[in-house]
Parts: sequence; C-alpha cells; structure tokens
Amino acid sequence: MNTRHFLKTAAAVAALALAGGLHAQTWPDRPIKLVVPFGPGGSTDLAARLVAEYASRELGQSIVVENKAGAGGSLGMEFVAKSKPDGYTLGMATVSTHGSNPAVYGSKLKYDPVKDFAPVTNVATTPSVFAVHPRVPAATMQEFIAKAKAAPGKFSFASPGTGSLGHANIEHFMHLSGIELLHIPYKGAGQAMNDALAGQVDSITDNLPSALTNIKAGKLRPLAVLAEKRSPTLPDVPTYGELGFPQMGTGGWFGVVAPAGTPPEVVNKLNAAIHKAMKHPEFARKMDESGSTLIPGTPADFARQIEQAMARYKRVAEVAKIAID
Repeated sequence: MNTRHFLKTAAAVAALALAGGLHAQTWPDRPIKLVVPFGPGGSTDLAARLVAEYASRELGQSIVVENKAGAGGSLGMEFVAKSKPDGYTLGMATVSTHGSNPAVYGSKLKYDPVKDFAPVTNVATTPSVFAVHPRVPAATMQEFIAKAKAAPGKFSFASPGTGSLGHANIEHFMHLSGIELLHIPYKGAGQAMNDALAGQVDSITDNLPSALTNIKAGKLRPLAVLAEKRSPTLPDVPTYGELGFPQMGTGGWFGVVAPAGTPPEVVNKLNAAIHKAMKHPEFARKMDESGSTLIPGTPADFARQIEQAMARYKRVAEVAKIAID
C-alpha cells in the first residue's frame, strides 16, 4: 500500500468514525419504531409498550410500537434484521425468535439471530404455565402424567403452531416424562387459547401473564410453571424443577435488539434509557403484576443469554425431533 492510498484510507475511516459519533450525538431526532413480532395483547407486547412509554421520556422522542406477527415471531425479526442500522428501528427479541425458531427452522430462517442483531438489553424474564381444562380429571401434574401414561394419545395439547416455543416445550416435556399427548397446532396463540378455554383441547402451555386472568377465573387449572422458582401470583403451583424435570429450564424472556451495525454509542444510549425507564415505579408494578421479573443488563449480558437460548433449544429440537420441513 503506497503512502497516498494509505492516507486516503485513513481519512475515510476517520470520516466514518466522525459521522458515527455525530449521529450518536444527535440521535434521536425523530420517532423510533419498536417492532413486536407477535400480535397485540401478549406479554411481549405489554413489555414493549412499557418500554416505549417510559424510555421515550428519557430519550425525548416518541417510540412507536408496531406489531408484525407471523411464523412464530420470525417475520417481525426478519424485518428488524433488514432495517437500516441507524437506531430508529428496534425489535423485541424473545426465546422464540432467538432460541426455538433458529433450532426448528434451521437454514430456512431468514435471519441470523447473532450476526444480524446488536443486543441492547434484556428487559424481563417471564414464566410459562402448563394448564388443563377443568374437565380434565387431574388436580396435579403427577395425576396428569399418570392418566396420560395410562392412555397414550388420549389427551391433547394446543400450541400456537408447529415449531413454536409452546410446541417445543411440551414435546420436550413428553420426552422427559414418558407421556404421549396429541398435538393440535393453531395459527397463533389467541386461537390456541380460545380452544383450550372452550375445552376443544385438553391442555396448553402459555406465558403466565397471558394465561393468568383465565386461571384466576377458574377457566384453566395450572399444573406446573416453567420458571426458576414459584410465581408469587401462583404460589401453590410447583415448578418443573420441583416436579423432577429440571431439564425443562427456567422460562422465557424478552428484550430489545437493534439491527447489526447500529453504532455502539446509540446502543449504549438506548441501554441507559431503557434501564432508567425500568426503574419507574409504574413500569415495575405493571411487570410485577403480569408475573414477569425485570432483568436489566449490558448488551454483552444479553448476547450471552441469546447464545444460551440457542444452544438449549438446539438440544430440545434434537431430542424432541422437531423440525420445519
């Protein structure tokens, strides 16, 4: 490399660095889009709207939540991955989008959960709950397992779709417990829950915040929670670990990601704003009431959690033999 070419290259690099620095100083100067890869009303949507409401106050710009549902969250995440990395398009990543989907869809997934994103921060961990319709003659998980073993394929379970997180978790549980349930896939969590409530299917696993109202109303009977410890909202319901199935893990999470290439200064500014938002009493109260636990961390912390989820659900997909053809 001659001296003239070297100086031109160095100048170009310096100019890019300066542009990035200036962008970070002026960012944000217009509204930010926060993509939720699921329909409105679920626990991920709730967390996103709290982030949007309170982080916008810290940043001095509005954050607009946009729901882009489909393919277990994959469509929304693909949109985020392909967006301009300028800090104005963000996404709510979940164990589905960055754990089970990569394991189940494999090369068919149109985004790389690691290479295509810049982790900003995890927001909360949320337990899921396995519940049965009240007409199912089982008051505990032990009773349900015994009855399912006595009649393989008799009892059914609803999921938001083949390859979804709900499907993967129950397939994994069937493998661990030695039972056989009939899988009834739906086109979304709402349809699955509607038929579970109507008794068209016998059981369902869902995020606790989404299922809690129906459980408290007696429309579903909870048998186990997927969490590190019992939920304060369901103190009498044991965890899978307590029931002898620690391999089931400790529940799901959702956090904020940006497209890969987003300037680190912007990522750090977002991280700080969201963490301040999470300290607001109303933010914390609403998440606590939903059964979720706040877990703020650094971008590096979130990157590690994503890698752990990918490794875990790769093993689950292999054990349960789940794959999208």
